[in-house]
Amino acid sequence: MTDPTIGSLRVNGATLHYEVRGQGPLLLLIPGGAGDAASFDGIADDLATEYTVAAYDPRGMSRSTLDDPEAEQRVAEHADDAFRILELLSPGEPARVFGSSSGAIAALHLLTAHPERVDRLVAHEPPVVEVLPDASEHRALVARVQATLHAEGLMPAMAVFAAGLKKDGDTTEPKAGIELPPQAAARAERTMANLPYFVGRIVPSFMSYAPDIQRLEELSDRLVLAGGQDSRGELPYRPAAFLAERLGTELRHFPGGHTGLTTHPTEFGELLRKAFRA
Repeated sequence: MTDPTIGSLRVNGATLHYEVRGQGPLLLLIPGGAGDAASFDGIADDLATEYTVAAYDPRGMSRSTLDDPEAEQRVAEHADDAFRILELLSPGEPARVFGSSSGAIAALHLLTAHPERVDRLVAHEPPVVEVLPDASEHRALVARVQATLHAEGLMPAMAVFAAGLKKDGDTTEPKAGIELPPQAAARAERTMANLPYFVGRIVPSFMSYAPDIQRLEELSDRLVLAGGQDSRGELPYRPAAFLAERLGTELRHFPGGHTGLTTHPTEFGELLRKAFRA
């Protein structure tokens, strides 16, 4: 793996850590969950043969520090961070963007707020549950997660959250013993350290976000909605499928489930490359 060029960027209320590899048109990668720029280590080098690949730690995650650690988090501000990185690395030139999970929510807002900066966006399982007919149930889930976090702590709250993301009626335990690539195992410590912030700050804010569907319809020619082959019926998959149908576009299927980027990096990267060429 080649060492990226590391940089930091002052934005409103935070300092962002970002990494750049390769050369060519800009491809911005926005991580989701409690992940950071290292989420893309499995695919960045390969993509860097064709693109200038930039990834960053979202504000409050890992090496991107907040001026006020207690600050409320808003999707619009996270999207503005992505916009600032585009302005820095690709001034005046629209870029390709990939966002996963909560990163895909920020990317959707980036597209609607600054369409002139986005050539094409691939949004993988953005959990914009407010678009779903049963949105009220998911609001109740987020409220339960927050109540559990405050009453019982992080791991019980994570258990409530994980159960709420499964398919209806699915009581199977998560598969144990999936071998993660060594790089993924090495970054697990940072991810664990990010979890309290993710569960307490990102989840309630991002899962209450309602995208501008009319604006997305107008911009649907540059939006690719994607879902995991193995996550059909799970909560993060459903909004992607719903939006693709609503916008009259094809839902692209990527290998693995919600975290297919980590479990199937080679195939995932190849499909991503194809999605940007199409």
